[in-house]
Amino acid sequence: MRLPIVLLLTLFLTACSTFKPFPTTRFDPAATRAELPREEAVHPQNSLEWWYLTGHLRDQASGEEFGIEYVFFHFNLKDGKDDYQMVNVAITDPKGQRFNYDYQLGKLPRLLTDSLPLRLRERKAGQVWKFDGQEGAYQLEAALTGKNNAGYALSLRTTPTKPALLHGGTGYENYGQGIVAGYYSYPRLATTGTLTVAGQTHQVSGDLWYDRQWNAISIVRKDLGWDWFSIRLDEPAQGEVPQTTELMLNALNNTATGQQLRNGSYFSPAGEGAHLAGQDFTLTPLTYWTSPKSKKKYPATWRVQVPAQGYDLVVEPLVPQQELALRFFHAFTMYYWEGMCKVSGTHHGQPVAGRAYVEITNR
Repeated sequence: MRLPIVLLLTLFLTACSTFKPFPTTRFDPAATRAELPREEAVHPQNSLEWWYLTGHLRDQASGEEFGIEYVFFHFNLKDGKDDYQMVNVAITDPKGQRFNYDYQLGKLPRLLTDSLPLRLRERKAGQVWKFDGQEGAYQLEAALTGKNNAGYALSLRTTPTKPALLHGGTGYENYGQGIVAGYYSYPRLATTGTLTVAGQTHQVSGDLWYDRQWNAISIVRKDLGWDWFSIRLDEPAQGEVPQTTELMLNALNNTATGQQLRNGSYFSPAGEGAHLAGQDFTLTPLTYWTSPKSKKKYPATWRVQVPAQGYDLVVEPLVPQQELALRFFHAFTMYYWEGMCKVSGTHHGQPVAGRAYVEITNR
């Protein structure tokens, strides 16, 4: 479960008197297990859902590394009558220590339907942002807009290399008090295509992490913050067979009570998933970064421990400034931090390394 748009929508909808404070949940599907590929499609009139990709890509010639975030959000207002969509796109350049992003939020001309393959579109400043496909095979296209984003774009294709991971063991995560939300991932999508950074086009390849979530409005509260990790580890090969392991870890922080609810998943090299409860891992901030723009203080470097699986890791950002400021109206700006990180540490005492994306909200 990830949270930035949930917080944004809470404030956005409350600020605009013509909207209801919250989308209705009466059209959200009630189920005990996610069914694929059906869950991939739009859930008509859903309270809040998204298709979310993050990951690390390398220039095939120079080895230069970049990070991307690309996400389509869908939510419905006025008791099922009006669909809205929001898109975020971001590109991180560690070598240049640059972080560029763009976004768009608006009402759709008609209600979305549940057809597959997906064909999601958003338009801004003459550009068309695209997300097509299903079941891990996607085509992504976007060009960032605005004077500070000239020469930033992506055109990528993905292929799944591991099966889908159903979080919570069923594709529904439990957040207590009867609150559940649909959630599954393709943690490792082989990706190729082009990435344009500061006007230079790179032929890139790498891996993206894909999150699919729905029924996500139920945990909206202004006193809730979120820390979320996607970690991909390249373990020592067994013969000629690469060993890839993934971890999804999240912590829901109640700033009013000091309570924390944690959920996670472990994904083995064989593609076998295991649910991680709160007592199965710890997330400990080691250093902090204060944004010069928002003045918010975010955890930067983390120690991540998963004793049952033998992991003791350090997660560190490759660019400190990966804060997004999403501005609506003239006095409302939503800040959150999401960015590419490197991972080092040990697995059962042996050195291991990898890559991660971390999201931090409401700090």
